[in-house]
Amino acid sequence: MKRTVFVVMLLTAIFGYAKAFQKELNDPVSPFPVRGFHLDLRIQAIPMPALKKLALQLAKGGINTLVMEWEATYPFQDEPLIPNRFAYTRDEVKAFIAYCSSIKLDVIPLQQSFGHVEYILRNPKYKDLREDQKDYSQVNPIRETEAKKLFTTLYRDLISTHNSPYIHIGGDETYLLGHSEESKKKIKAVGIGRLYGDYIKMLCDVVVGLGKRPVLWADIALKYPEALKGLPKETIFIDWNYGWDINMFGDHEKLMQSGFEVWGAPSIRSHPDNYFLTQWAKHFKNISDFVPLAKGLGYKGIIMTSWSTSGLYSPVFETTRDIVDLYAIRRVYPISGFNMLIAAFLESIKSGKALDAENFVYGYAKSQYGFDENDAKIFWKAVSTVPFEITQGKPINTDLSIDQMLDSTQKASVILAKLKPGKNLKEFEHYRLMAAIRVQYLTYQSIESRANAPEMNDEKLKSLIAELEALRSKELDKKFIELNSEVMYPSEITQENELRAAKIKVLLDRLKRVK
Repeated sequence: MKRTVFVVMLLTAIFGYAKAFQKELNDPVSPFPVRGFHLDLRIQAIPMPALKKLALQLAKGGINTLVMEWEATYPFQDEPLIPNRFAYTRDEVKAFIAYCSSIKLDVIPLQQSFGHVEYILRNPKYKDLREDQKDYSQVNPIRETEAKKLFTTLYRDLISTHNSPYIHIGGDETYLLGHSEESKKKIKAVGIGRLYGDYIKMLCDVVVGLGKRPVLWADIALKYPEALKGLPKETIFIDWNYGWDINMFGDHEKLMQSGFEVWGAPSIRSHPDNYFLTQWAKHFKNISDFVPLAKGLGYKGIIMTSWSTSGLYSPVFETTRDIVDLYAIRRVYPISGFNMLIAAFLESIKSGKALDAENFVYGYAKSQYGFDENDAKIFWKAVSTVPFEITQGKPINTDLSIDQMLDSTQKASVILAKLKPGKNLKEFEHYRLMAAIRVQYLTYQSIESRANAPEMNDEKLKSLIAELEALRSKELDKKFIELNSEVMYPSEITQENELRAAKIKVLLDRLKRVK
């Protein structure tokens, strides 16, 4: 009897091991212990139900870390001027963190603490911390005592609601280094790298003193490797790379030799993406190229960034120094339209191998929309057509004219309208809306180009009025509301619709004065 029981137990164990081994073969262990997704709430704040839905989608796909750039949506208790009108309640934040913990997601708070802090420094309460009194985006690194007090308060508040072992302190794109007279003196004495590094060291030391590990973007440290000296060993750098040479910011080898833990970061929304352009092929290539590179370099983490804006703002001045408001420069289509790129990232980090982008898209189109091989190829050609930006009325990185780009985009829009997805219809509608918005934009660009032609006169300008009036803003606005009402607040959607068509209205109002 005992022998029979033993045999049964042995066979059960062998079967279990075999099953686990087979699962590992089919679902290989990711080379990245930290598999993250970055959510940028600087604009396009996401209502809590949608935020939880997205967190679950990511967790099911293999993500174990969220980097939350709450910015002014976080309800700071001791600094009540910082939160904006879309700020969550403390109970909402705590409930979200608890929910994420229940689905095995670590939530790392990202608190910008050097650059990109205009949402804090815009308040007169913090004016003495500004590096520049006309550009409120950056802390003066010489004001260490005041900055240490403020950010220690903010970090402690974040620790009270988050249970992550990390705090992300930002540290990227500090364009204003050396603007203040105080900073200029320190640069003259010890160099710009020390100016940056001494301040970052102070922040990292605060984080370590609070029992957490500091995380920061690597671009400035790559540019000034002397800034690495003296930082606590617990510091982690995130090497963000959206498709450029690995040494773009500086000597990458020095970062690798520094001994600090490094994570990598590609992107699904980044420059030059905006309302009117998503460079799908570029982002797929970024995933395909950078994920295996990060694996080969031994990065311990990989974080997909998803920027709602550039992080640069256009101030509306009341006087020469007093700002009424700040408008985000470069807005992009909401996160709701990017499930395909999210899925590509999730697939790529399973093994860290290069992703075959076109085959992935074909497979995604088949499984998600029910397309056959031919329709899948047509779909990909349509969404990735003429992905070029226009600056000052000129197409960039192409010999195509605006009208040629418009013609190709109109054809792509017609193709998307004719395709008949068998499932996930609402998700597919985002591609159609993006194409329609781009057609409207390119049509406007064509009109504007003709309006600025040297031979244009009042009589000829009159003919453009009807063309501008024919642009379908109300129809697009209605569709935008329909597709994005769950992921954005009503007032945000209203603002998005107004700003997206602002140039059309401005030119139309100017031309209507022509009698």
